[in-house]
Amino acid sequence: MTEKKQYTLMGADGKPYLSYEKGTLGGNKREKIYGRLDCPSANYWVKRGTYQKIRVFFKDEATAIAAGYRPCGRCMRKKYKRWKAAVEAGEVWRG
Repeated sequence: MTEKKQYTLMGADGKPYLSYEKGTLGGNKREKIYGRLDCPSANYWVKRGTYQKIRVFFKDEATAIAAGYRPCGRCMRKKYKRWKAAVEAGEVWRG
C-alpha cells in the first residue's frame, strides 16, 4: 500500500501544517502576498531558483487573508485594486 502525499500549507494563524490536499493558492512569506499557482511573477522567481525558501501555500483565499496576506498585483489585479482601496480608506481587507 502506498502512502498519500502530504503537503505543507500555511494556516490562518500563520503557522505551517501538513495536509493531504494541495493548496489552491501560493504566497510569498517575506512580502505577505498571495496569488494563483500559475502567477507569471511567482513562476519567474521559481524558475530562477530564489523563491522556494519564501514560498508558502494556502488551502484557500480566506486562510491567506486571515494569515495577513494581500492579493498579488499581477495575477489578481482586480482583488489587488480592491485591497489597495480598502487600505487607503482605512478599512480592513476581508476579500
